[in-house]
Amino acid sequence: MPAPNRADLIAHLTAARIAGHVATPRENNLANYRRMSEREPLYLLGLELDGAWTPADVLAMMAERCGVSPDPAHTRGSDTIDPERTVERLDAMAARLRLAADRRERVLVATGHPVGMRPVHTAIARALRAAGCELVTEVAAQWEHRADPAYLNQRGTIRFHDGVAMFFDLRDRLSHTHSPLPMRAILADLAATGRDRPDLVVADHGWAGAAGQSGVDAVAFADCNDPALFAGEAEGRLLVTVPLDDEVQPDLYAPMTAYLLERAGLDAPAA
Repeated sequence: MPAPNRADLIAHLTAARIAGHVATPRENNLANYRRMSEREPLYLLGLELDGAWTPADVLAMMAERCGVSPDPAHTRGSDTIDPERTVERLDAMAARLRLAADRRERVLVATGHPVGMRPVHTAIARALRAAGCELVTEVAAQWEHRADPAYLNQRGTIRFHDGVAMFFDLRDRLSHTHSPLPMRAILADLAATGRDRPDLVVADHGWAGAAGQSGVDAVAFADCNDPALFAGEAEGRLLVTVPLDDEVQPDLYAPMTAYLLERAGLDAPAA
């Protein structure tokens, strides 16, 4: 797919509701901002934040970095993501991907979204591999022995498919996860087996938060109901957090992915 220009991408993001007026309800956003403020582990996404991050602080930060309504009286209905901000952070992510390709870095790509965002991560992994980057694609970690009630007692295994790390449950099904435990398990496995940590992680949810918290360069995609990754960027633990609705129809992300890869100077290998 040819990459769109900036104006066309903004129009597409808005029409597809990847940005602009998104499907994520305001009620869910505000509830998650409160939960992050109260330091509930599931809503910290693996980050240990230094700031006070009151609910008002979180709302103000999300209005600035994501484009949600700053009005505390707006408590119900729809919410927004600023498409200009989405493209701005895509450009920042592209610059870091270009650097990874130039340096032939060791990269780990992971997603907690085995449906919506998976094609985006797959395309990034393929493009970086084609550019000469080494992808982390093997771990011995078995996450099933680390079930934790703070993370919904999810149990399963970490596997790579098309260069992307994902979580499989005990029935061998791809599963959605916010937990940081898989990334922590991968990093621990690399250390235990004497292999190098990644130079860069491209991810979302707890995969990204745990990587950034560990000191690995991390760039992430995040929805407006996942404030921790934006707070992580604000505190310097993540390099880039791209705001978007992270669960629209998978093919709708294709123009955005083409734009990102072109801006990074990467080819988009055939599937």
